[in-house]
Amino acid sequence: MLGAIIGDIAGSRFEWHNHKSKDFDLLTHRCRPTDDSVMTLALAQAILNCGGDYSDLSMQAVSCMQAFGRRYPDAGYGGKFRRWLVEKNPAPYNSLGNGAAMRVSPCGFAASSLEEAISLADAITCVTHNHPEGMKAAEAVSAAIFLARDGKSMQEIRDYIESNFYRIDFTLDEIRPTYTFDVTCQGSVPQAFEAFFESTEFEDAIRNAISIGGDSDTIAAITGSIAEAFYGIPTEIRDRALPFLDDLQLSVLNAFEEKYGQ
Repeated sequence: MLGAIIGDIAGSRFEWHNHKSKDFDLLTHRCRPTDDSVMTLALAQAILNCGGDYSDLSMQAVSCMQAFGRRYPDAGYGGKFRRWLVEKNPAPYNSLGNGAAMRVSPCGFAASSLEEAISLADAITCVTHNHPEGMKAAEAVSAAIFLARDGKSMQEIRDYIESNFYRIDFTLDEIRPTYTFDVTCQGSVPQAFEAFFESTEFEDAIRNAISIGGDSDTIAAITGSIAEAFYGIPTEIRDRALPFLDDLQLSVLNAFEEKYGQ
């Protein structure tokens, strides 16, 4: 889960000022956690609240996302989601936005099987991003995280994703010159996967994701969540990232990692 947060923080300063290169300072004073980190932590809290019984996970997801959204109102939410956060009876709104994929990593880390990784992703995604593309993206990311945790090779993860979710027929070098801002799942999640598939270690994955431009913080959050499960996070990067989080955010992160063993 922290991998998603680090990707978000590193990419935050490039979302509206894309940097089409892997050569940049990873974490600077101009970086910050955005809605990607806030909602990732909200869903981690929802999973913790369930205590292993996920029958009411969707309800917990709604409650925690609204609570965190109201606590951090300026994190950078999209218009429809911002309105959803303050509704008394929030309903899904058929979104295919990449928010479905950037916040789902706690499901992949909490799951005890591939099937559970997908079912948990469905439970927390259907409350907002119930469009088929939104559901697919959340399932794909959660499944990839579980497969990485389960010791599957890079090629095995790629084969599973391409067989079940996305056919990825491009390289980063091929798309980098022309890739532009795209907040849809189908226009950014395959790119996040390819950033992971072309990586050699955790930091390289984050740099890959940011280097193509587009929705930099979210693409890097998605890539970072999978890269954490596959590579782990270097202590030096972890230590540099944690000061960006406040006490509440750190408490959720610590509780989640203590329970699920990151």
